[in-house]
Amino acid sequence: MAIGYIPGGRLTTKKVEQDIAQIKFRFHRYLIDRVEEDRFNIFENPRQQIIEYVQSKLTVYVHDNALPLSRYEADKMAEELVDELVGFGPLESMLHDPSVTEIMVNGPNRIFCERDGVISRSDLRFVDNNHVHRVIQRILAPIGRRLDESSPMVDARMPDGSRVNAIIPPIALDGPSISIRKFRRDLLRAGDMVTYRSLNEEMLTFLKKAVSQRANILVSGGTGTGKTTFLNVLSGFIGHHERIVTVEDTAELQLNNDHVVRLETRPPNAEGFGEVSARDLIRNALRMRPDRIIVGEVRSYEVMDMLQAMNTGHEGSMSTLHANTAADALLRLETLVGLSGQKISEATLRAIIVSAIDIVVQLTRLPNGRRCVAEITEVVDLRDEQYVTNPLYKLNRISGNHEKSAAGPAKPRVIELMKQAEAR
Repeated sequence: MAIGYIPGGRLTTKKVEQDIAQIKFRFHRYLIDRVEEDRFNIFENPRQQIIEYVQSKLTVYVHDNALPLSRYEADKMAEELVDELVGFGPLESMLHDPSVTEIMVNGPNRIFCERDGVISRSDLRFVDNNHVHRVIQRILAPIGRRLDESSPMVDARMPDGSRVNAIIPPIALDGPSISIRKFRRDLLRAGDMVTYRSLNEEMLTFLKKAVSQRANILVSGGTGTGKTTFLNVLSGFIGHHERIVTVEDTAELQLNNDHVVRLETRPPNAEGFGEVSARDLIRNALRMRPDRIIVGEVRSYEVMDMLQAMNTGHEGSMSTLHANTAADALLRLETLVGLSGQKISEATLRAIIVSAIDIVVQLTRLPNGRRCVAEITEVVDLRDEQYVTNPLYKLNRISGNHEKSAAGPAKPRVIELMKQAEAR
């Protein structure tokens, strides 16, 4: 049923928009009552039938209350309310928009999204804090996670693979907050990285050889620089005969390999039991006869287990880390080991790190939204207990192009390994 036109034209002033939001809020309550009264099953009926049902109820509601609502606004309101009944409210359209890579909700009135690496504010909004909370609960319901005052934060994976983080008051002071990093169905390929100028052909060839010759690689970068995406690309260079075990807090890696075992951590239940940490999973992975171990992100106590795995017959393993430069990445590893409470001297720890990590790939995101490799650095040795590194490629931030660096303080170890392998 199409709703009849109500005189007055399209309403666009801020005051009228606020009035429409109030109409929508009141009608939402009215609609819920009618659904229960009519015993209309919103889960079994097709979407078009639900739209017609909502439009018919809205026609009656507008007429009975003599509301100044245009046909355009009425049809738009009906569509939005159907989304709220069966979907994720104002987030529904963003979740279906392939150009949106990330969604951020800062309370009911501030919704942001990222397209092509650039964040902008959306004109969409929720009705109130309760509305945001209902959508969060709808997101979490299929995955069996809880969010309440006793457990006000949650990090989970949606059924489509998207990663969602939610936090509610009193921890979130400005209302419930949602962050959704959307799952990419069209995986970026190595060639795409060159096309988008994330790196050049020479760098790509080098990394292919480094992966095939089982260099241990650490992908470093800030939030949103594309570390997981880059790790996916690197994993595509692993031979299909090799057995890979992945360890992640929230499974995001999409490895195109026939022989992969994916492991995901588990938080404690409501009683505080049942937690499975990344450290537990790495230790278990070592018993699974892996050729390589890929840790989605090293961030806590598991750091020492990962380094030991790289040093004990699992060459060619990879991980990501939050750090702003390649040098910072090595220091960050030291910090994480220190926070884990393990008693290791600085000299011994640095020797372990140098032995474990062959290459650091540092990623960055430029002001225009372009994600790219800032530098590829080889970890060569220790000298006077200080790291000796060799920058192999760097981004020229003036030209925006990548350049090969001059020879470092020692022969590039990884290049030497590749020459030895090719000579066999």
